[in-house]
Amino acid sequence: MTVSITDVARAAGVSASTVSRALRGRPGVSDEVRAQIAAVAEQLGYTASRSASSLASGRTFTIGVVAPYIGRWFFGTVLDAAEQVFSAAGYDVLLYNLGSAEARKRFFTKMPVRKRVDAVLSLLIPDEEESAALRSLGVPLASTVGGARPGFTVVGIDDRAGAESAVRHLVNLGHRRIGMISGASGPLHWTTPVDRRAAYLHVLAEAGIEPDPALEADGDYTVEGGERAMTRLLAASRPPTAVFAQSDEMAMGALRALRRHRLRVPEDVSVVGFDDHELADVVGLTTVAQPVAGQGAEAARLLLRQLDEQEAVPRGRVEMPIRLVLRETTAPPRPRGPQ
Repeated sequence: MTVSITDVARAAGVSASTVSRALRGRPGVSDEVRAQIAAVAEQLGYTASRSASSLASGRTFTIGVVAPYIGRWFFGTVLDAAEQVFSAAGYDVLLYNLGSAEARKRFFTKMPVRKRVDAVLSLLIPDEEESAALRSLGVPLASTVGGARPGFTVVGIDDRAGAESAVRHLVNLGHRRIGMISGASGPLHWTTPVDRRAAYLHVLAEAGIEPDPALEADGDYTVEGGERAMTRLLAASRPPTAVFAQSDEMAMGALRALRRHRLRVPEDVSVVGFDDHELADVVGLTTVAQPVAGQGAEAARLLLRQLDEQEAVPRGRVEMPIRLVLRETTAPPRPRGPQ
């Protein structure tokens, strides 16, 4: 015999609407009552009907996610954290992987998410036309990359401040030949490489260090790219004594290249990364820690809050904390080494 929401309400001594709000994670129900209703529902074997809830609320209970590279650690970590929040609230995720220019153009031309999702989480930076297309959906929008933009809640970090802390750490240790492995070939419209490079140049200028183009190389935000970039930097007429990698994955590639060239870290070359990747502690990498999973979870929570409150407006830009984590890959330059 099928158990209805009315049966749960009668057994719990509350109204059917209270049961509905409690089991869907909606506000207006105390934690005590919510726990009581969940226990009664489990005891009776009640499972909410997704179709009935959709008819009653006009919702699809689906969140659209658009991403440039779901195979990359950063985007995968953000997506996993966001999906956990959505799933706990009873929402499914409809994922669009827009890694190529063709896929991206096709998505924003056809807008396949229209009338299929209740909100959209963007892990890419849309241009003005793409932003307008997303706003035309009339659903809450959030992102975890880029700066503030109209109609979006953006959860992110201060990339410039983080990169400045990394490069300034190397300067304070006494390094003057400081290289940088960047991610210039990142996703379309991605501002992170630009902001982190600007920070690198700013700190060099602040320290009176003339930038050397030979000490910059593109690492494609991958381990393999970081290894290639480090190899290129080592081929310079005056190699760096320290390197700032704009991501931990590129920093790990740099460490592999240095090991292959029989150079010691940090005795011969210091390396600092950015992210605090889950393997950063394993390899003892000094890095700028950012809450990658935390950004995905917070963006998801803010989207659900907008859905629950209905009249809630986007939060603008929400900045998450960052910090420099000192480990074993940085030290002062050797007195007789190249400066």
